[in-house]
Amino acid sequence: MPGDLLISQSEAALKGGCQWLQYRNKSANQEQRLADAKKLRQLCEYYNAKLIINDDVVLAQRVSAHGVHLGQGDGSVCQARELLGETAIIGVTCHDQLSLAKQAIADGASYVAFGRFFPSQTKPNAKAAPLTLLTQAQVLNIPITAIGGITLNNAASVIDAGASAIAVCHSLFACDDVEARAKDFCRLFSA
Repeated sequence: MPGDLLISQSEAALKGGCQWLQYRNKSANQEQRLADAKKLRQLCEYYNAKLIINDDVVLAQRVSAHGVHLGQGDGSVCQARELLGETAIIGVTCHDQLSLAKQAIADGASYVAFGRFFPSQTKPNAKAAPLTLLTQAQVLNIPITAIGGITLNNAASVIDAGASAIAVCHSLFACDDVEARAKDFCRLFSA
């Protein structure tokens, strides 16, 4: 997504009630990523939301993001905590494995993410996770984010199964009215 569109669409999501925004850009150069992240940090500050940087602890530190989200192989929770501080939000992707979540928690993660639960345009080749995993994960006593192919039509199923948050990309940003769609997703948590 081009920088100007990224910022305007992100602001629309924040206006719609999005409480956390994750910046994930694997293709831009370092300068562009820094510029985007700085703008997103300002927006999140204005809307009282949290900015999480995907896979880049150094960028998270440079823009004073609220935290970082780490995939398996993107660095350790301990190193991220050391660089970002005790109050940083550190999330870890655990795919479809409770054992990865338990290790992430032992390492000091703030939340864990499971998925993909549905076919995903962001990660089409990711292994599917069963909805029962979210119910089983309740024993972890940590916030759980569901990721992968989440839409308005299926989000209630992951929330009902135990997700405390959902990560949405295509279903939110590919629609005509991002703000209205964000409001629709937020309503699912107050239903």
